Amino acid sequence: MVRPGRGPVNVFWVYCPEMKLETTASRIWKRLGREDRLAASSSFWRDPPQEAVPAALAAIVSARRVRPQVARTLPTEVRAQTLAVLQEPGEAVAAALLVALHLSERRALLGAFLDAVGVAHDNGIMSEEPGAPVGEDVLRRGVDALSAFPRPQVEAYLNTLFLQDPERWAALPKAVELL
Repeated sequence: MVRPGRGPVNVFWVYCPEMKLETTASRIWKRLGREDRLAASSSFWRDPPQEAVPAALAAIVSARRVRPQVARTLPTEVRAQTLAVLQEPGEAVAAALLVALHLSERRALLGAFLDAVGVAHDNGIMSEEPGAPVGEDVLRRGVDALSAFPRPQVEAYLNTLFLQDPERWAALPKAVELL
C-alpha cells in the first residue's frame, strides 16, 4: 500500500479467533463502536439509574469543562453524545451504560441466550435471584443459540454478563471459545 507522497506502508491484520473476556466494564466500553456507544448513552439517559447519574454528570462536566449546574440542564441528546465519545466514563458509569444498551437495544439477544441456558427471565431480565454456577455444556448451548446475532454484540453481552456475576457464569470463558 502506498500513501500519496509518503511511500509504502505495511499493513498487517491480525485475527484472533478466541474471545478474551475483559475484566472491567470500561474495557468493554472502549471496544464498542460509535453507534453502540451512542445507543447505550441515549438509552441510559431515557431512564437513568439514580446511583449512576452523579458520576455520569461528573464525567460530562470534566469532558465539556462546564459547571455542574450547566451539565444538569443540558438537553438529553447533548448529554448522550458527550457520554458516547468518552473513552473513560468511569467504571460505574460504563457498567450502567452497558446494562442500558442491552436492556433497550438487544433484548432479543438476551432472551435467546437465557432461553437456551434455561434461566427464567422476563423479556431478557433475569427473574430469579443469582443461582448456582451454570455448567460449561449449558453455556456452550447458550453461545450456540447466539449464532444469528452479530459477533461484536454477542461478545459485549457475554462479557457484561460475566462481569455482573462472575461466580454464576464462571465457565463462560471456556464456553466462548466456540465463537
